[in-house]
Amino acid sequence: MNTINIPVLALRGMTAFPGETVSFDVEREISIFALDNAMEGDRRLFLVTQRKIGVSEPEEQDLYEIGTVCHVLQIIKTSETTVRVLVEGEQRARLHRLWQASPFLQANVELLEDAPYRSTSHTEALLRQTYAIFGAYKELSPQMSDEVVAQVLDQRDPGRLADFIAQNLTLRHQDRQRVLDQLHPVKRLQLVNDILTHEVDVMGLEFEMEQKVRQRVAQVQKDMILREQLKVLQHELGEDGDEELSDYEARITALHLPEELHRKLMKEVDRLAKQPFGSAEGSVIRNYLDVCLELPWGKYTHDRADVAQARRILDRDHFGLEQVKERILEFVAVRQLSPNSKGKILCLVGPPGVGKTSIALSVSKALHRKMARLSLGGVRDEADIRGHRKTYIGAMPGRIIDAISRSGSMNPLLVLDEIDKLGSDMRGDPASALLEVLDSEQNYAFRDHYLEIPVDLSQVLFITTANTTSTIPRPLLDRMEVIELTSYTDEEKLQIAKRYLLPRQMKEHGLKKTQLRLSDDAIRQIISGYTRESGVRLLERQLGKVCRKTAMRLVDGGEKRVNVTPDSLRELLGVVRYQDGVHSTRNQVGVVNGLAWTEVGGEILEVEAGVMEGSGKLELTGNLGTVMQESVRAALTCLRSRCGELGIEKDFYKTRDIHVHFPEGAVPKDGPSAGIAITTAMLSALTGRKVRGDVAMTGEVTLRGRVLPIGGLKEKTMAALRSGIRTVILPKDNVKDLEEIDQTVRTALHFVPVESVDQVFAAALVPSPAVSAVEHMTALPMEPAAPALRV
Repeated sequence: MNTINIPVLALRGMTAFPGETVSFDVEREISIFALDNAMEGDRRLFLVTQRKIGVSEPEEQDLYEIGTVCHVLQIIKTSETTVRVLVEGEQRARLHRLWQASPFLQANVELLEDAPYRSTSHTEALLRQTYAIFGAYKELSPQMSDEVVAQVLDQRDPGRLADFIAQNLTLRHQDRQRVLDQLHPVKRLQLVNDILTHEVDVMGLEFEMEQKVRQRVAQVQKDMILREQLKVLQHELGEDGDEELSDYEARITALHLPEELHRKLMKEVDRLAKQPFGSAEGSVIRNYLDVCLELPWGKYTHDRADVAQARRILDRDHFGLEQVKERILEFVAVRQLSPNSKGKILCLVGPPGVGKTSIALSVSKALHRKMARLSLGGVRDEADIRGHRKTYIGAMPGRIIDAISRSGSMNPLLVLDEIDKLGSDMRGDPASALLEVLDSEQNYAFRDHYLEIPVDLSQVLFITTANTTSTIPRPLLDRMEVIELTSYTDEEKLQIAKRYLLPRQMKEHGLKKTQLRLSDDAIRQIISGYTRESGVRLLERQLGKVCRKTAMRLVDGGEKRVNVTPDSLRELLGVVRYQDGVHSTRNQVGVVNGLAWTEVGGEILEVEAGVMEGSGKLELTGNLGTVMQESVRAALTCLRSRCGELGIEKDFYKTRDIHVHFPEGAVPKDGPSAGIAITTAMLSALTGRKVRGDVAMTGEVTLRGRVLPIGGLKEKTMAALRSGIRTVILPKDNVKDLEEIDQTVRTALHFVPVESVDQVFAAALVPSPAVSAVEHMTALPMEPAAPALRV
């Protein structure tokens, strides 16, 4: 190992290479002393680069390991404290130990030789590539001298060529040090190639940007000169330009709109300039420009895609709804991994009052997006979505553009409420107009009829709400991802009342926590006895009524604290409106408990069948829809085909009149899922066998007695539990849907899956001797009017 002791001169921001001549200024005392020591000896110095330029008194750890042993050619004193040094690099060396730091640096260094290599075709190809890249660099750097270019093209040694290029190019000292550290000539040249390629790319971008800036500045200067000339001409003609036009032009220019939009708006400004004072057309153009310029062009909010934060917000604002929350969190997680993904269209479907709109508000808070809400209930005009042509008097943009303008952002969260209640008439179909709006593959260039310019809606997050999907057109429903919000259980309603509804109502009515105490049993009594709904709106109104009565007692009655218990509820809320198990619990002939689904939850739907002497007439009452009437006829045919098996007279359809009735006759009813209930009621009436009063059933029946699956099972089972039913007969194909039912309901009910009506009869009919059907027919009291039933 060839080592020498030699003075060290630390370089700041530059690097010396073997075989290259370099000059630099020296002003630090330790560097000047090192020069003096070298001149007194063999004029050799070890030049090594500092890792950090700002260090004034470097130590060993502040210096790179590889440097260059140089020969001092010339020293010129340029001032009292500064000298200029000209050195020539001799050989690479590695710093072993810096054994002296004062009055100058001195170290023990190891002289290094280049690694041996063989000249191959690969080496030749690398040299040619270097010449080509260096030529491209020369084109982008015209200040480089032709002498340097000539020396590069004359050099055939890869190591010397790499050192020469690194020394004569304007590079960072870190890149030069990487070249100096490489001892293998071919690898060193490859490294220089990579650095050169990067520099060419960067310089190309700089040149392109500079050209664009020059062109933009030239265009701005040209426009400014032309405008000034125009102002002078208008002044000479006595037609000074309107400041309004200048204001419009300045506002349009400040928005930095795409070329198409900029050209369109400037064209409208030019048209405005040609309009005579006070013209109607000028007013139309002004309104158009004002609407266009009020849109938040180029303003975007950054999503706060934080799953943990979103979970906290959702759990804080809503109780239960675990599946819905999980789907929303999945959406937030996707935004966290892919912030630039297109906006999605989510459709929250569920009964009224279950929290669809408030879920949308929570999503807005979780994502930190601006939000605008627009209600589509009862909208019948297509122009409400797409806007009116601006040629009409009183024209305005559609609700979508108006909502974006109100939100103040081009990527807001838009909540489209009640999308299932869109109408249509001679003015068009707004649901069809929404097909483009709610399609992320098309709405990147949505054109409102009023604006007539493309607006990008692809970054907008749409959340729609609906009570049912049955009235939403299929093409529109296909564009949305449906998330179902089902009815709340009584326990969930209790927790929602305690955590959200009661504190909010107490605050609105000015009550303190110490002034009203509502026990859990009292809240349960309100839920079961004074409300019958899927959501919690009516529950909140009843709690508000309790708070009003409490406030009256505190103010007028002199009480300081009101304790509400189940026994005292009647004084506050009146007579109990609903009773659990309002259906008959006795075993009866011809009376079956069916299960129905409504938009506000599930209901018990009794089916009554009566058989009388007659001529085979079939009477249907109870405001039945077409599908339910067909279900009754199908049930009758099913029984006729099984007369022998079921013990029915074979000619009953000729000698008996059958009357099927559904109580609450004023309420419209439709749907096929009462099939097995109708069949069981008719069989009971024909044979005199009683039907169990603690059993409810749902399922569609076929002519051959098969039982087909139905929908709305969760709401129907909750209605059964609420009404005191303990056994539910359901189609076997619906067993898989039991996983979505609340655990409380699954535990409390006994489910009997069936595939045929024979299994239904075995589970529902009481095995007792036949009795007269007429003897057991009973009339049931009517309940208040309820929403339309769909079974």
